[in-house]
Amino acid sequence: MEHLFKGAGVALITPFKEDLSIDFNALEALVEEQITSGTDYLVALGTTAETPTLTAEEQLEVIKCIKAKVNKRVPVMLGMGGNDPVKVIKAIEATDFNGIDGILSVTPYYNRPAQAGLIEHYKLVAQACPVPVVLYNVPSRTGVNMESATSVAIAKACPNVIAIKEASGESSQVARMVKHGPEHFEVISGDDVLALPIIAIGGIGVISVASNALPKQLADLVRFSLEGKLNEARELHLQMVDLFKLLFREGNPAGIKALMEIMGKATSKVRLPLVAATPELYKDLEEELKRVL
Repeated sequence: MEHLFKGAGVALITPFKEDLSIDFNALEALVEEQITSGTDYLVALGTTAETPTLTAEEQLEVIKCIKAKVNKRVPVMLGMGGNDPVKVIKAIEATDFNGIDGILSVTPYYNRPAQAGLIEHYKLVAQACPVPVVLYNVPSRTGVNMESATSVAIAKACPNVIAIKEASGESSQVARMVKHGPEHFEVISGDDVLALPIIAIGGIGVISVASNALPKQLADLVRFSLEGKLNEARELHLQMVDLFKLLFREGNPAGIKALMEIMGKATSKVRLPLVAATPELYKDLEEELKRVL
């Protein structure tokens, strides 16, 4: 059976107008381009969406817009994490999961739990969730690394924990999860630049930031990688590797939003405490884009 979230996923941005209100027309166009370009699934209200600075009402409107535009053509994963399992469970209980195929749940941040605490946190979240759960390990943002043994233990205890978005940058950690994880549990790259290497050691794809601007290129890269077409995958990877690095030079989503403005797909506006890309990065992105396209 094909895994629900195999292939190229996109961590959708939230496009803003000049006054920093949400540009729903741009969001609809973004969703449509992703689907028609071959993106396998969409991730809504994740880190790249600037979810912490969206009001509760805005978050509801964003997911309503995405679900309506997708109309069940591809799976949709919804970001639903936090550092208090009780609050996460209450959010799950209040959510309409019609049109939502799974959730992406980040490790608890700021309170920096022990590995045992991570296991108990996810057991509670998974038990309460009516759809599959994808773990999200991103130590650079949360202050805690979920070790491979911890992720495997969670997956073994929770049949509906079907994957992890792994963004630790530790290839050995990925390999251990691939080796020791239960059959229903897969590894998804959380970094564009590591999509090919992670797929090469047994991962099933990527949740991509760059795909917001370049969906076909990312879909092709992942498809070639999964099909074992190493030469084609390597060529695309090397073509985009410098762009991947540039996108994160001044943080995410400032880089990808600048690139999308360059391409005429959205404004570069972000909400504080984030700030827009500098003119220097904007210029470097323009030059690198010419080499990619």
